[in-house]
Amino acid sequence: MVFRATSAKRPSLQGPVPPPRKKTTPKPELTEEQKQEIREAFELFDTDGSGHIDVKELKVAMRALGFEPKKEEIKKMIGEVDKDGTGKISFADFLSVMTQKMAEKDSKEEILKAFRLFDDDETGRISFKNLKRVAKELGENLTDEELQEMIDEADRDGDGEVNQQEFLRIMKKTCLY
Repeated sequence: MVFRATSAKRPSLQGPVPPPRKKTTPKPELTEEQKQEIREAFELFDTDGSGHIDVKELKVAMRALGFEPKKEEIKKMIGEVDKDGTGKISFADFLSVMTQKMAEKDSKEEILKAFRLFDDDETGRISFKNLKRVAKELGENLTDEELQEMIDEADRDGDGEVNQQEFLRIMKKTCLY
């Protein structure tokens, strides 16, 4: 059998190409206890029992749950949940916002736990020596040059070590949390 190139359009063997899928991040899950805590904070400010709180009370309700949101953060959240501009936030929207905030808080705590594993001499910084020890413990065969490159990549203030803020930043940048 001989195949010949023709000017006729060849049928595709794969069929139509599906559109690229968006990366979906798993939706954070809350415990029943956390949901109850959020419900109680919401109800504290839903004084008329309407099922809505005033956007002005969002910050106070978040504080009641142990968060210290900045003004810009509050504005962004209100923009996300009060799309129709009513000035009111439903419990479902508040739960959605708080689920996200609690997931971020958990992630930050996990990263700081990892930071403390590196910072075994409790200086508040990860030194070259700290990094080398952890690499050895994990069985990573990295050269001193590679380890120094890692420090240099994360070290924003140029002091030769990595502080908590720099560690959090590099972990966010590399999508490791």
